[in-house]
Amino acid sequence: MSIWLIAIGCLVVGIVTGVAFASRLNTSPSHVQELENQIRSLKESHNEYKDSVSDHFSLTAELFQHMTESYREVYQHLANGAQDLCSSEVANKLLPAEVDAGFEETKQKEAAKELIPPKDYAVKRSSGQIGALSEDFGIEKNKIATDK
Repeated sequence: MSIWLIAIGCLVVGIVTGVAFASRLNTSPSHVQELENQIRSLKESHNEYKDSVSDHFSLTAELFQHMTESYREVYQHLANGAQDLCSSEVANKLLPAEVDAGFEETKQKEAAKELIPPKDYAVKRSSGQIGALSEDFGIEKNKIATDK
């Protein structure tokens, strides 16, 4: 009989605990609706933020393009003025005649920097030399013959 009392007591404790947790969770439809509205408003504000960031960087790119065009116009004005007002020798030393000449020079320097091999690159001493990525690298031929 005592086993039955323990079982009924555990059942009652379980029901009371379940009711307590259910009331604490507050899963009423109005609470769920409130959470859904909150999620919806957060998504809308996030989308607005993404749009504003996109607009900001679009405007920034546009402004940089205008700034570059203005810089080229000023550069061209200086180059023309140097050619008109100075001797051709001095003008060529001061500013290249073409607008993009200054830009091309920096592009060539950057391209040359890209062609430098890495510092840890081991150049082959002869064309028949095995490279470090070869499967046979570092294995002597005598050792291969004895292994077989």
